[in-house]
Amino acid sequence: MKYRGVIFDLDGVICSTDEYHYLAWKALADRLNIPFDRERNNLLRGVSRAASLNIILEKSDQTYTDEEKAALAEEKNTLYRELLGNMSTTDLSDDVKITLEALRKTDLKLAIGSSSKNTPFILERIGLGNFFDAIADGNCITHSKPSPEVFLKAAEMISFPPQNCLVVEDAHAGVEAAIAGGFDCAAIGDARDDEQARWHLSRFSDILKCLE
Repeated sequence: MKYRGVIFDLDGVICSTDEYHYLAWKALADRLNIPFDRERNNLLRGVSRAASLNIILEKSDQTYTDEEKAALAEEKNTLYRELLGNMSTTDLSDDVKITLEALRKTDLKLAIGSSSKNTPFILERIGLGNFFDAIADGNCITHSKPSPEVFLKAAEMISFPPQNCLVVEDAHAGVEAAIAGGFDCAAIGDARDDEQARWHLSRFSDILKCLE
């Protein structure tokens, strides 16, 4: 087997928190009287909180200082974490759960590579708090996707070079990050047809075919 490790994005791959992100950003944008809808929300996929805020503020007729932006980002995160409190093990689909259990029985190292700073909290909510061998997230990187930093950090944590790791991503920015880091990428969801990816998954369990 070529791959020794698998690095998963979290949002949209292991579970879906897109709706919670949207509702939190929408509440903030509405308070600031900034137009924001689901179409514009798609621009935020795979992007860090700070970069997402800048995209939203592009539609504002006001300018904000770095301190004000930091406060707004924290306000969004507070709203988001309150919504995440609704998450539970029911947010982990049977397809994902069964596939992860099958992978856990192999010699593969399993890691998370997510730009989200809420990764540990989300994993706890869905019952995967201690499941993965390594977690690289927004708390240990300085550059979000499409920078490959988070995936390179995850690969370092499981002690394998990029060429021996498969990245699983659902965002085009994530696929770009994987390729930039020298990883093979299995694309799912919105990124499924991304031509840069080596593998194109219709469902999560298709990962097993990539690892045969």
